[in-house]
Amino acid sequence: MPDISNARVLVLATHGFEQSELEYPVKHLREKGAEVCVASPDGQDICGWSDGDWGERVAVDAKIGDLQEGDFDALVLPGGQMNPDILRTKPEAVRMVKAFYDAGKPIAAICHGPWLLVEADVLRGRSATSYASIATDVKNAGADWKDEEVVVDQAIITSRSPKDLPAFVAKIVEEIEEGAHNRSAA
Repeated sequence: MPDISNARVLVLATHGFEQSELEYPVKHLREKGAEVCVASPDGQDICGWSDGDWGERVAVDAKIGDLQEGDFDALVLPGGQMNPDILRTKPEAVRMVKAFYDAGKPIAAICHGPWLLVEADVLRGRSATSYASIATDVKNAGADWKDEEVVVDQAIITSRSPKDLPAFVAKIVEEIEEGAHNRSAA
């Protein structure tokens, strides 16, 4: 079981991510000693969305297509409407989600982030939550949608919105320290 202080966490994002849903996990995971890599489709810095307008730019460490799941212990998918909607159209992002799923590694998605889980077809038979406006999408992907601050099902961690970030990050740490999970068919 990896200790959070030795963990490598990958964050997939692009323009329009919800500012707090990227920055809060990155900050708190780094404070606990994890190495966090932010990756975008083109490897270029990205701009967030905050309070109804463009937010701050965030430095990107890598291009998604240049990375391998095997180099990381967990995956984090921030929300915002634009970010996951764009990422789910990028085959390299969907492949990465599926690779983490197949490896049994923790995958954490918040707000609209579960759209990537829907696209990768990894929610069928699982419990999950999301931002309320995409609950039908999550249900239609075969998940048992719950209106709870954080839902964990075989290391798939989902939360609803920025107000859930403390519980979301706590569960990410817990699941990383449990190690890879054997995900039986749901």
